[in-house]
Amino acid sequence: MSDRGFLFIFSCIVIVASLGATGWMVATGQAASVDGLFLVLMCLLIALAFGLYVMFMINRAKEALEAPPAKPAKATATPQPKAAPMVPAEKTE
Repeated sequence: MSDRGFLFIFSCIVIVASLGATGWMVATGQAASVDGLFLVLMCLLIALAFGLYVMFMINRAKEALEAPPAKPAKATATPQPKAAPMVPAEKTE
């Protein structure tokens, strides 16, 4: 598996775990205290950070699929420098 695939799966697991922990704390009433509220906010912040990363990865993958294939560079002949005009030699007698 490529490193991008591993990071995508890991990010999805972290998002699900963070949202699950938030749901659990709300369901059990632990989010009613100050500590629980802080923990809920941290879980949501972690889910948001990893969610933004996943969105960035998906958008980059879409752009890579939509990009036209690179065209090979055309071989252009480099212009040859013009030779200096020949000057006739002086005749000596």
